[in-house]
Amino acid sequence: MWLYAAAVLVGLYLLWRWHRERQTVPRLSEKYVLITGCDSGFGNLLARQLDARGLRVLAACLTETGAARLRAATSPRLQTVLLDVTSSQSIAAAAAWVRECVGDRGRTGRSPPSSFPSSPPPLCQPVPAQPVPERGCGQGSSPGSPRPLSPGLWGLVNNAGTTIPTAPNEWLTKDDFVKVLDVNLLGLIEVTLSVLPLVKRAQGRVVNVASIMGRISFFGGGYCISKFGVEAFSDSLRLEMHGFGVKVSVIEPGYFKTAITNIENLENNFLCIWEKLPEETKASYGESYLKDFLVALRKMEKKCSSNLTLVTDCMEHALTSRFPRTRYSAGWDAKLVYIPLSYLPSALTDMVFSWSHPKPSRKA
Repeated sequence: MWLYAAAVLVGLYLLWRWHRERQTVPRLSEKYVLITGCDSGFGNLLARQLDARGLRVLAACLTETGAARLRAATSPRLQTVLLDVTSSQSIAAAAAWVRECVGDRGRTGRSPPSSFPSSPPPLCQPVPAQPVPERGCGQGSSPGSPRPLSPGLWGLVNNAGTTIPTAPNEWLTKDDFVKVLDVNLLGLIEVTLSVLPLVKRAQGRVVNVASIMGRISFFGGGYCISKFGVEAFSDSLRLEMHGFGVKVSVIEPGYFKTAITNIENLENNFLCIWEKLPEETKASYGESYLKDFLVALRKMEKKCSSNLTLVTDCMEHALTSRFPRTRYSAGWDAKLVYIPLSYLPSALTDMVFSWSHPKPSRKA
């Protein structure tokens, strides 16, 4: 009897959750979404996915080549801007461009300037988008004419990221850690803060791409550190923004085939760092450690899923659902292996990962 009642309750709960998660926000075609890291991978696919659904996508790319390719594959609604998340100047210029695109006039209700300053830094220069008759950045009325206040920026997706340089911690320098943290954590924070007032106005969404490496750390370098930081920043921001109606979600992908997991880039990075090591350090690890690590990289590549929609569907749900989740685990390896492992005692996880970890040739 009790088992039957419990089964019914569980079934009703799952049905309620299924129905709840399929409710979408209204008027999606009026929503502006800024996505960073749109040259390739998750960001590029998400930009095309949201554009196909009718949202107004503001895609930030690192290179003009990446921006041009994205514009060629999407509708005139989608607009692009060049953004280097490690540059405060680039972030400030991109934020100004976003304010103009969404029609932000501040408290006065006046239209923004029709153009940027005459000589913005090269990385900050907005990439010209295809003309959009019904809506363009800074278009629609003469400078200084009264217009309704902007609805704001509905969504921000912090997707830009890097893994390189990466290696055992002892092999790296402080600058190696800083290079990764600047992109994955500090850049993410600065981009968020630069457009947060617009997101608050829209009572919109912030979607931060972390990783299963933000839940459990098993290799050195700045990547895991940065993703743990993204998790912590997102948690604190979610609490702070609750009173403003802003929802913050974290995406935690497993292994996927993107530029970040490109095996050639990772191997070249690893070999380059190895060559720069002092002979004493090389001797303590041994050539066998290097070979085993490269073999482990190749095994990792085979685990990577090519189905990037498993991740972008999570991002899209976080942006368009009336009831987004706090966290999304994307990929079966994340759901069935790494997330469960993250709840185990450290002694057990250390034992699991040490089985497959390369062994040094000597202890000292």
